[in-house]
Amino acid sequence: MTASCGAEPLHLLVNGQAKSIEGVPREATLLHLLRNDLGLNGPKYGCGLGQCGACTVHVDGVAARSCVIPARGVAGRAITTLEGLGSRGEWHPVQAAFEEAQAAQCGYCLNGMVMQAAALLARDPLASEARIRSELSGNLCRCGTHIEILDAVQRAAVRMRARQAA
Repeated sequence: MTASCGAEPLHLLVNGQAKSIEGVPREATLLHLLRNDLGLNGPKYGCGLGQCGACTVHVDGVAARSCVIPARGVAGRAITTLEGLGSRGEWHPVQAAFEEAQAAQCGYCLNGMVMQAAALLARDPLASEARIRSELSGNLCRCGTHIEILDAVQRAAVRMRARQAA
C-alpha cells in the first residue's frame, strides 16, 4: 500500500515546542505521529477506536483521543502529552498524586488516566467524587486499580486548589 503524503509540512506545537513534520501521510493519526515521528511514548495504542483512553492527550487544553484524530486535523494546534505535562522533579500535581497514591499497576492506562484527570481538574478543581468517576468512566484499567486512581485524582484536586489559593 502506498501512503499518500501531504505536500506541505505539518506544523504543531507539541509540549510547548514548535514542530514541523514533513511527509505526513493523509491517513496518519495524531497518535502515530506522536509516537513514531516524535518519539513520545506517553500516549499508548490501546484499542484504536477512541474507546479505552490509553492514547489521551490534550489538544488546546482539552482531553482528546489521539488514535482517532487525523494528524493533519490538528495542524497549528497545541498538543500536550504526558511528557509535556510535567517532568521529574517538577511533576504536575496529578502526576505527583498518582505516584504518591501508587495508582498504577501495569501502567498501560496511566497516560490516559493522568491526562483525563489533569484536563478535568484544570477546568474544575472542585470536582466531586461523582464528577471524577464520570470523567474517568471512559478510561479503561484492566488491572483494577480504580480505587487508587480515584484517590490519586482527589489528592491532585486538593493540591491544585492549594496552588490556586497561594
